[in-house]
Amino acid sequence: MLELLCPRYYVDSIFSIPLVEIKQRGIEGLIFDLDNTLIGWKMEELDAKTRQWFGELKKMGFRVCLVSNNKKVRVSNFGRILGVPAISKARKPRRRAFREAMEIMKTGPETTAVIGDQIFTDILGGNHLGLYTILVAPLSRQEFIGTKCMRHLERLVLKILTRRNLLRDKV
Repeated sequence: MLELLCPRYYVDSIFSIPLVEIKQRGIEGLIFDLDNTLIGWKMEELDAKTRQWFGELKKMGFRVCLVSNNKKVRVSNFGRILGVPAISKARKPRRRAFREAMEIMKTGPETTAVIGDQIFTDILGGNHLGLYTILVAPLSRQEFIGTKCMRHLERLVLKILTRRNLLRDKV
């Protein structure tokens, strides 16, 4: 069971993801969570650094899709800003939205990574499908109340994974 909760990489931010190495592993498609991965929860403005970084992803040939449990208006707005497809109300960790994102990007599980800040949504959902999973530290402590509650359990899981040396390519 712990394997389903274990990310392949664990980084402090999206900017710490070794993109060249990920590309060399055969990853072509990147599924990104939105809130507390790319932008703080309830924040309305994406910073210039994130927008520029997404431009670099495209130059490197990555296909990108946003997948968020948040509402359509918010998710599609940020998809438009970044120039990428966006799937809202994803109900992660359910697999449907991840499959839909792969279909949009024309990638398969072996060539797709999911990047997000939550073990029980992004990492669990990605691992269920055999995707390459990358956990990032949340951008903000401000979160939906349900997420705040799950963070306590996530910290416990991370301690166990670290103690058992199960964090596979920890950066």
